[in-house]
This record gives sequence, structure tokens and C-alpha cells, in this order.
Amino acid sequence: MTVDQLDGRLIALFTEQPQIGVLGASRVLGVARGTVQARLDRLASRGVIRSWAPQIDPAAMGYPVSAFCTLEIRQGRGHSPVVEHLSAIPEVLEAHTITGSGDLFIHVVARDNADLQRVIDAVVDDRHVVRANTAISLATRIPLRTLPLVRAAASGGDAAMPG
Repeated sequence: MTVDQLDGRLIALFTEQPQIGVLGASRVLGVARGTVQARLDRLASRGVIRSWAPQIDPAAMGYPVSAFCTLEIRQGRGHSPVVEHLSAIPEVLEAHTITGSGDLFIHVVARDNADLQRVIDAVVDDRHVVRANTAISLATRIPLRTLPLVRAAASGGDAAMPG
């Protein structure tokens, strides 16, 4: 599944101007409205574009503390029971199965350090969680981004694709 130059330009445009709309995008890119719609539909159906939802900043909602926890889980039942438990905790933003000394890597947010303790207590309050190792993020240096990757894919690996 490749992303060509037009796909890359289209994704970049909607990333930089999310409210542009199909007609606006067709004007900026100099292609037919139907082409833009067909490309967006194809990118969405292939899972390249996962969501049209707004990006939410937890800090702006009162959750400025961000931390990452490596969880070691009890073997034998798999990850499902722990993932189900974590899914019920609103402050758990994401969870990944990992290799190495841990089993799951999770990203959590909290209102302050005392609240972070409450969140971690909730995370480990499952009989399948053996241990948690937590690192508090002091500053985000590179926020979650995908546009450089889109540009690299659309240019065949050269991330310096013209905008």
C-alpha cells in the first residue's frame, strides 16, 4: 500500500488546514472535487486516514502531567484481562504490547503528581499486573506526528518532499 505524491499533498493539506473541506482542497491542489473525495475515501478505507476527529490536548483539559509506564503482567492469561482493566481508566490514553523487560507500555495523564499516584494505583489494581515502572514526561520535544512519514512515503522514502 503506497501513498503517492497527490495523496501526500492531500494528507498534508488536511493536516495543516483540517477545516478546508473537499471543495477547498480541490481548489488548492488544482484537481477535481471528485478526485479529492475519491482519494480521501480510498485513504480512509485502507486505514491510512484513521479518523477525522479533533486532536485533543489533555493539558488544555486540565491534565498537564503525562507519564509512561512499563507494566509487567502475570503470564498465562495473555494481555486481554489487563487491557480490559486499563480500558476502564479514562487517564490511560494508549497501551502497546512491547518486547523487552516489560509486557505493556502505557501512556497516562493526570491533573498533578498526587493525581498521577491515584492513576498509577488504579493501573496496578489488577491481579494480573505484577509491577509498574513509571517515568514522568518533563517536556514534549516532538509531539505525535505523522506528516514527515507521509511525506517520506509519498516521495519514495525522501522526507524532503516539496509541500
